[in-house]
Amino acid sequence: MKISAEALDRARQVKLIIFDVDGVLTDGRLQIGEHGEIFKSFHSRDGFGITLAQSCGIKTAIITGRTSGITSHRAAELKINFVLQGQMNKRDAYKKIKAHFNLTDEQICYIADDVIDLPVFVQVGFRAAVADASPEVVEQAHYVSNNFGGRGAAREIIEFILKAQGFWQEIIERYTTPELDDKSKSLNQ
Repeated sequence: MKISAEALDRARQVKLIIFDVDGVLTDGRLQIGEHGEIFKSFHSRDGFGITLAQSCGIKTAIITGRTSGITSHRAAELKINFVLQGQMNKRDAYKKIKAHFNLTDEQICYIADDVIDLPVFVQVGFRAAVADASPEVVEQAHYVSNNFGGRGAAREIIEFILKAQGFWQEIIERYTTPELDDKSKSLNQ
């Protein structure tokens, strides 16, 4: 995939990344047990990417249409800064998050996969889509990952943002320089 100068410029301005959950942080499949319990799979590299972004001062949020204890648990584990579940009107949820962080549209990235995300997606400064997103989302994206949702797409997009902002080399040095190793050990996935 060819990266445009516009995508790089937009990624440099990001101070907040908002994630959809089903289809972005998961592969979108729901496994339902015989008693109605729902299971979702999250990729550990996506989680570690979120932790890396936060360690560089980038805030994180979730807007999802579904309400799930699993999502609450994963968001708490990753210390996601703001979580709004059960949000079929994602535009109103976006307004709340944007006001909470006092940011402009240009400072916000939204990672999406489906048409329910479009009302927010078209407003943000940096629009990123997972590889298996709907064609309507891909068409509006500034960046489309090579990885599918729930399979490292969020991590790939986060790395793109961190590289655009000049943080990536510092992150690599955290893990390759012995005296910085203690800081690295404190990061959770």
